[in-house]
Amino acid sequence: MDLDAVADELYGLRPEEFVAARDRRARDAREAGERALAKEIGALRRPSLAAWAGNLLVRRRPEEVEPLLGLGAELRRAHRELDGARLRELARRQGEVIGALGRQARRLAEREGHPVGEGVQREVEETLHAVLADPEAARAWAAGRLVKPLRSTLGFPPADVLEPRPGGVPRRTGDDRREDDGRREEREDARRKAGKDARREEGEDSPREKPRDAAPEHHGDELARRRRIKEARRAAGDAERDLRDREAEARSADAEAEAARDRVARTERRVRELRAELRRAEREQRQARSDEETARERARRAGRAVPEARRHAETAAKRVERLVAGRRD
Repeated sequence: MDLDAVADELYGLRPEEFVAARDRRARDAREAGERALAKEIGALRRPSLAAWAGNLLVRRRPEEVEPLLGLGAELRRAHRELDGARLRELARRQGEVIGALGRQARRLAEREGHPVGEGVQREVEETLHAVLADPEAARAWAAGRLVKPLRSTLGFPPADVLEPRPGGVPRRTGDDRREDDGRREEREDARRKAGKDARREEGEDSPREKPRDAAPEHHGDELARRRRIKEARRAAGDAERDLRDREAEARSADAEAEAARDRVARTERRVRELRAELRRAEREQRQARSDEETARERARRAGRAVPEARRHAETAAKRVERLVAGRRD
């Protein structure tokens, strides 16, 4: 017995079967004298429903693992190279693949006799997003032993922000790029304001400020584009926060549902125990009634024998009296 083999067995079970099987394996290890292994087995945690469904996908559909890991590697490469066109193509594939796998995990769970809701499916899809974004998450998922769903802490920025600038220089990605763009816009606004103030003080015809030959039309278009991107990012951020809130509510509801299922399972076990106890009590009651009837019958037979025994006793006593008196029958 080794930890990998036991863990592989346990995480292939349904969640409600996990704890009893884990404790049984830990007990077997202790009885075999392997206390360290027993402690490691006892520390294994039961998977949540979403983690179990993700594990089920790996175990029942192993042919889906490598293509997804390959897609994740391509996406990460496209982000490193700031390849906007390639990224947009891969992002479309990402949405299709993750949606299909999420639905497939839900169907697999139902076939295993454990239907799950949309909230669990969303958590499976969130796990798959993390698998695409993070090689460590990909390795954890591919092992098929998740305890809880994975979350993408980094993720990928939207594909449209990787469009090339004029001149072929790509935009930076991520929060640092957005922060730098914001600071740069503030500095440009400040410089423009300072230039206007200086022109007011010196006069519009001041030789110190010559009109530029190139009209800032393109610059104005670029600023308008940046404002639109900034507003779009803000809206996307609000939508992302709202999504996280809804996901948190869904996870909470799923946790409550799982706790309710556990309570139902406990009460059903208690009902079965009480019914078995009732059956034992009924058997004892039937035996007691049978014993009572037997005892009553014995009492009735003994009661019928009493008068006869009394007559015999009286006859014997009278004979004794006559013998004592010297008389013969």
